Amino acid sequence: MTENEISRDIYECAIESHRTLGGPRLLESVYEEALTWELTERGLHVKRQIAIPIPYKGQTLAAPLKIDLVVNEKVIVECKATTKYNELFEAQILTYLRLTGLKLGLVINFGEKLVKHGIHRVVNGL
Repeated sequence: MTENEISRDIYECAIESHRTLGGPRLLESVYEEALTWELTERGLHVKRQIAIPIPYKGQTLAAPLKIDLVVNEKVIVECKATTKYNELFEAQILTYLRLTGLKLGLVINFGEKLVKHGIHRVVNGL
C-alpha cells in the first residue's frame, strides 16, 4: 500500500473511532487505542508509542521522542484531544518524519466536534 492509500484508511478509521466513542471529551490515549483497534481490524500493521532516538553531536540523548502510531512502517499518526489546535503539532510531526526518514504524517485532533476537521497532513518530500 502507498502512503496515500494508508492515510485514506487512517482517515476512515479515525472517523469511526470518534463516532463510536461519542465524539470529543475523552483522553488522547483512549482515541489512540480505539484507532489502533480499527486499523488492526482492517489488516494494517500498527506500532504504538515508538521511541525515536535523538542524535546530538555524535551522541544520542537519553530522552527519546515518542511517536503515537506508525502504520505499515510508512505513516506516522500523532493523536491529540484538545479543543484548541496548535500548528506546533505539525512541526512536531515534521520532526518525527525527518528523524525516521518517513514521508507522510497525520495529526488527528479528536477534540474537534467533527474529527474530519481535525485531520492535518504533513509531508516530508512526498
